[in-house]
Amino acid sequence: MPDPTTAQQEQEEKTQRYTSWQALTGDADETPLSLLDHLNELRMRLFRSLMVLFGGVLFSAVFTSQLLKYLIKPYGHELQVLGPTESVVIYFRVALMSGAIIAIPYITYQLFMFMAPGLTRKEKRYVYRSLPATTGLFLLGVAFAWFIMIPSALGFLEEFESDIFRAEWTAERYVAFLTSLLFWIGVAFEMPVVVYVFARLGIVGPGALIRNWRLAVVLITIVAALITPTVDPFNMLLVTTPLIGLYIVSIGMAFIAYPRALRG
Repeated sequence: MPDPTTAQQEQEEKTQRYTSWQALTGDADETPLSLLDHLNELRMRLFRSLMVLFGGVLFSAVFTSQLLKYLIKPYGHELQVLGPTESVVIYFRVALMSGAIIAIPYITYQLFMFMAPGLTRKEKRYVYRSLPATTGLFLLGVAFAWFIMIPSALGFLEEFESDIFRAEWTAERYVAFLTSLLFWIGVAFEMPVVVYVFARLGIVGPGALIRNWRLAVVLITIVAALITPTVDPFNMLLVTTPLIGLYIVSIGMAFIAYPRALRG
């Protein structure tokens, strides 16, 4: 009967081997692994990602006060809190968001390293070349949401029926609106590069994306409703329009990346 300690050491050595340059440039590893081995490696990758996320949140907590002041600038003055712990919850919500933004490149890298043993050398090259673009597009999405979407949304909401309603937003609702929009628009901006990689690997082609455009519009509308805490048509349209634009860009990226041998 094999020694469990020896088996664990072998698995750790195997995992360590795939943290080297060989994992990025070598061929696919054909050594059979059990489901337990895969789960153990996934656990290790998740643990490392959570540790980096935790470190990012701690680092962000140092300057969260300054970030909060920057976030409330579009509103113009202090926000109301309705509970004794609400300010603390909001503080750590913002710290978590900024910590997640810091940790996303490492988390993406760990996801790639988990998939690396099953990819060929050519497939790995497509994936790891896309990692910087993924991070860049996420930051571009955050900037797009902050400088274009949020000013328009806040202006509309503040002026909507201003002779009837007085805009005195609570901190919880306001910060939840901002953080949700900033984070998920950033994630949505990664769509073209993800589709590009999948198309290059032959997983999805432009034909399938075009044929299923109606389903895509429905799913995008649902996602926009989840991202936007408000239910007004203006903000729904404000989120839906760039997402549909990203879907169209993704179709173009799929045309470029999809292997000619697989085109019917």
